[in-house]
Amino acid sequence: MEQGKQGIMVASQSQNPLEQIQARFKELENGFKLWLSKQSLPVEAAVVTTTSAAQGAAIGAFMGTLTADAPSAFPTPPPNAALNPQAMASLKQAQALAGGPFIQARNFAVMTGVNAGISCVLKRLRGKEDVQSSMAAAFGSGVMFSLVSGMGAPNQATNAVTSGLFFALVQGGLFQIGQKFSQPPVEDIHYAKTRHMLNNLGLLSYEKNFKKGLLTDNTLPLLTDSALRDVRIPPGPRLLILDHIQRDLDPKEKRGSRH
Repeated sequence: MEQGKQGIMVASQSQNPLEQIQARFKELENGFKLWLSKQSLPVEAAVVTTTSAAQGAAIGAFMGTLTADAPSAFPTPPPNAALNPQAMASLKQAQALAGGPFIQARNFAVMTGVNAGISCVLKRLRGKEDVQSSMAAAFGSGVMFSLVSGMGAPNQATNAVTSGLFFALVQGGLFQIGQKFSQPPVEDIHYAKTRHMLNNLGLLSYEKNFKKGLLTDNTLPLLTDSALRDVRIPPGPRLLILDHIQRDLDPKEKRGSRH
């Protein structure tokens, strides 16, 4: 018993402090998400919006410190200056993107908070998180970012809609790319044995022929020369594939293919 206690103490002492902190943080995060999922929609949306806005404000403040001297490059013109509306709009846009820490903290807080809040509401109402919800949240954050930052004056309404559409298109594209790389194609699961066989034979370039003819792993014991010819595989590779199947196929699969 004493040895077991000593072993536990040694194991706990040998743990990396950083890993302990990460494990504790993960535990707190999971507990917070569980508590949040049990709250009403208004409470959940308010909490998510506030926390995301705080994170965005921190990021914006940090970025603002990097561009603190930039506003001096875009001085505000005197009131009687004769600037056309397009030039004034460009100046306002440059000043909005090059603000100091407080301005950038405000801009990013609004952008991230609105995005997270809309995403939260749509996810709760629709029961899923897809590209439509992502684009709708991005559109809202783009509109609010444009209005709060003062971009596009004097045509703020038009520019707000344009900014919202731009944010939505970018977010939609990023969402689709993320989905494509995070989830492997379902069809590849059905061609694992086929891919392994073709790779061993140096014929991996013919994998697309198998997929085009829907010759999945389950059809390997049933393959014939005519089936391979129908998917436009040349005679030489056909002979190699059929010979490989006859020699290396599981005997149980061979017996099953005869019935």
